[in-house]
Amino acid sequence: MRVSRVSWLLALGVLLVISSCNADRSEPLVVEDVSDAPADYDYLIPPGTGDRIRAGEDVEILPSELDVQVGETIRIVNDDTEGHFVGIFYVGPNETVTQRFASSGEFAGQCSIHPSGTLLLRVNE
Repeated sequence: MRVSRVSWLLALGVLLVISSCNADRSEPLVVEDVSDAPADYDYLIPPGTGDRIRAGEDVEILPSELDVQVGETIRIVNDDTEGHFVGIFYVGPNETVTQRFASSGEFAGQCSIHPSGTLLLRVNE
């Protein structure tokens, strides 16, 4: 398993900050760590992504808006040498985050791997 405890805690902290800023939601989004589960949404951040972004290249690894269903799973594999924010998740260098969405809601966050700089995540019942 390539997920460190520090990255998991960072992701949880980002999640709580983002969800607390979401005025339309009284409870935070609930996600479950499911490292060995198959993913419904699978994204790879290739090596050199941070360098490409700093060089001015528009990098679009995932859409700026993502609609998922409660119970579905997302996997983000970061093969880059630096960490990236992907909406509500922080994925450290050479780490993998695999999460199942356990509650519904709409959440926006910073996305360092999309030209817009943000990711809107909608989790539907």
